[in-house]
Amino acid sequence: MKSAKELVEDANLRVDTITVKEALAKLNDAGTVFIDVRDSAEIAAEGKIPGAVHVNRGILELAIDPEIKSMHVPVLLSGKELVFYCVGGMRSALAADTAQDMGLENVCHLHGGFNAWLQASAPVEK
Repeated sequence: MKSAKELVEDANLRVDTITVKEALAKLNDAGTVFIDVRDSAEIAAEGKIPGAVHVNRGILELAIDPEIKSMHVPVLLSGKELVFYCVGGMRSALAADTAQDMGLENVCHLHGGFNAWLQASAPVEK
């Protein structure tokens, strides 16, 4: 049996990871969308990266699939760069890996997640 830590380590071998500094440079780029995969309660408590789209990790596959019309999030298939993030970088690594498995090409995730974003005093939208 693989542990969750091993799954995340494997995902990190397959997906691009960016730093907060690199993410900040993409913040106002019209060709980039930040995807927050945290739970709603986490976002309500802490806020999010400005302009980020919320797609709970638990429904990501359904949100990507255009055939699941009731759950599909069109921006995921927009061709824009998708920067996934969570609290610390575990769920976002798995999310970016899943997105790639489903055929999305321009994806990465934020190293250290929202915690790293906060530690860098980067802007937060409440």
